[in-house]
Amino acid sequence: MLDQNVKQKLIAIVGEDNFFDSEENLVVYSYDATPNYQAMPDAVLKPKNTSEVQDIVKVCNEYKVPIVPRGSGTNLCAGTCPLEGGIVLLFTHMNKMIEIDEENLTVTVQPGMITLDLINAVEEKGLFYPPDPSSMKISTIGGNINENSGGLRGLKYGVTRDYVMGLEIVLPNGEVIRTGGKLAKDVAGYDFTRLMVGSEGTLGIITEATLKLIPTPETKKTMLVLFDSLEGAGAAVQAIISNKIIPATLEFLDQGTLEVVEDFAKIGLPTDVGAVLLIEQDGPSEIVERDMEKMKEVCEHSNALSIQVAKTEEEGLALTTARRAALSALARKKPTTILEDATVPRSKIAEMVHAINEIAKKFDVEICTFGHAGDGNLHPTCMTDARNEEEIHRVEEAFAEIFAKAIELGGTITGEHGVGVMKSPYLAWKLGEEGVEAMKTLKFAFDPNNIMNPGKMFAKETKKRVVVQK
Repeated sequence: MLDQNVKQKLIAIVGEDNFFDSEENLVVYSYDATPNYQAMPDAVLKPKNTSEVQDIVKVCNEYKVPIVPRGSGTNLCAGTCPLEGGIVLLFTHMNKMIEIDEENLTVTVQPGMITLDLINAVEEKGLFYPPDPSSMKISTIGGNINENSGGLRGLKYGVTRDYVMGLEIVLPNGEVIRTGGKLAKDVAGYDFTRLMVGSEGTLGIITEATLKLIPTPETKKTMLVLFDSLEGAGAAVQAIISNKIIPATLEFLDQGTLEVVEDFAKIGLPTDVGAVLLIEQDGPSEIVERDMEKMKEVCEHSNALSIQVAKTEEEGLALTTARRAALSALARKKPTTILEDATVPRSKIAEMVHAINEIAKKFDVEICTFGHAGDGNLHPTCMTDARNEEEIHRVEEAFAEIFAKAIELGGTITGEHGVGVMKSPYLAWKLGEEGVEAMKTLKFAFDPNNIMNPGKMFAKETKKRVVVQK
């Protein structure tokens, strides 16, 4: 519970209408989209501008009150769960588009703006913001930046980090800095812009962002390719990339995922095959036609069972929409759905998919796999029940072995979901203890009182490293 003096100071900043500490309000912001994590904040605040954020941070820093900046709570690493209480900051008032600059191809927005609203607004101007997390209908730009969100178009266009040009940031002492700007080049000092992207709210609070835009692609085509096995689909992915083709989207779904997605979307997806690839290419029409024909040939040589090219843009959109619904569809199967994101080099996709299946059998758990195959970012997803403690223990052991296998193959423990709480016990597996200590040094240089999203990134105890059996 907040000290009364602190409470009154915070109310004086935001007003009583933007300060909430009743139990029913606190419960709503005690968890995010991550299963099995919940902790009550002491208060929820809705600042209206950067100045109010500054004043809030100054009070919290003085009294050592934790602050958790929160977007829409769609993250999957417990990154916005207020583990140590304190206040949750909401940016529902700071959700405006400040400017679309067509001369410099940038857009400047506040952190609370919904991702899809931004995408739609710039498309009306003939411009394109490529990052497209599956949660884009409800996720915010501030949340995307804090997590360095990816999406289906990440293979060709990159992730959120690749489009953040400048930021306004409130530091843990309440001071404001501006990084970057509308510049193609800027090497004046440390790259604080990149440092903040993906920092999960542990170093500062983003209050404004300037993002890069590109021209809208002229045309787009979508293709669905069926395979009798996971390995066949993985081999086709490797072959497409090795033929020096970079499609806009190269997505992978296994049979289990196909079944539940079709049951959910009912658009005629096949459910009697081992796996499918959803492939999209965009750009000038002649390049799209050439690439689609070449990818068709590659898939035929990889023993594809069937290759279908969407006849209309609407048909293609239905396929990508169904893919975006994969998590929602899987969540219907059992009370608890745990979505992970082990990532490996593209050349190791087939081996990683095979390993996931073997690990699922070993621990007798149900895992479906889908994901961004083109950039090696796979999403093994376990359907379980958190009330079954013995099964949950097996699920945890299975995922630990999956992470270990990903690292063994030259990959990482997370490609886009972030570390938060979920992955923090495994961070040293990827970075080494020395790497984690270097990160801690940086964190406490910025935030000596540890008020910014404490309990995230750095685990109290590292998990014992799993040795993967050959």
